[in-house]
Amino acid sequence: QVRLVESGGGLVQAGGSLRLSCAASGTIFSINVMGWYRRALGKQRELVATITPNGSANYADSVKGRFTISRDNAKNTVYLQMNSLTPEDTFVYYCNAEGVKTTRWGISLNYWGQGTQVTVSS
Repeated sequence: QVRLVESGGGLVQAGGSLRLSCAASGTIFSINVMGWYRRALGKQRELVATITPNGSANYADSVKGRFTISRDNAKNTVYLQMNSLTPEDTFVYYCNAEGVKTTRWGISLNYWGQGTQVTVSS
């Protein structure tokens, strides 16, 4: 069983920074794309950033230049450094691991974390 456990959310003032972490645990052979998504209450989940195993990153326009995604493949962990936060960044942030294999020849599955609240006060 693979689990994604997020940490690092919380309350911060506008202009501040937070760093989210998401560690995948369990029997893992490889993970393809890892990423962060966010959702406001009653809204659809939206992409924040994704990163491939070789470090190629993709960002939503709304966070470019402020957020940085990174990953540690040896630790099966993905990070999201969030700078210059604004109240519009207030969401529940979810970690995603896509194409997770528990063996070399096994099937690929996708997993989500439980979400971590980020609240930015004005």
